[in-house]
Amino acid sequence: MEIIGYLLLTAIVVVLMEAATWLTHKFIMHGFGWYLHEDHHQPGYPHVFEKNDAFFIVGAIPSILLFWFGTRGGINYLFFIGLGILIYGTLYFLVHDVLIHRRFKWFDKTNNWYLKGLRKAHKMHHKHLGKEEGECFGMLYVPMKYFKEARMSTVRK
Repeated sequence: MEIIGYLLLTAIVVVLMEAATWLTHKFIMHGFGWYLHEDHHQPGYPHVFEKNDAFFIVGAIPSILLFWFGTRGGINYLFFIGLGILIYGTLYFLVHDVLIHRRFKWFDKTNNWYLKGLRKAHKMHHKHLGKEEGECFGMLYVPMKYFKEARMSTVRK
């Protein structure tokens, strides 16, 4: 029964990370952290890495620390909180860097309405080149209208 609780905790952390991402993106990346995030909003950025990639390192630190403290004297709940952060980070990487920005050409031919909705919402976010007037700050959950549009475009084909 204990493992079910740990798996539930991990799933809850993954869901809560979407809220943390939205808040971080809106108030830190588009706030005092704009210096690191700005190059990410510039079209045709010519380098492999962006200053924005520093946020991945910042996001990984809590997970690493929670894994460390979550294995001291046996596995405890901290390990599973760290696991939830790691799972969300992996999903974020796959959706943001692979699917949306295509930094890696792994999912070029997707016709999935959910993934297409995420791409459309993120494109709307990037239409704003400055830090003000942004929209769609989430990553895995975005306004329903983008999913509906994507669903309709997928059904028509």
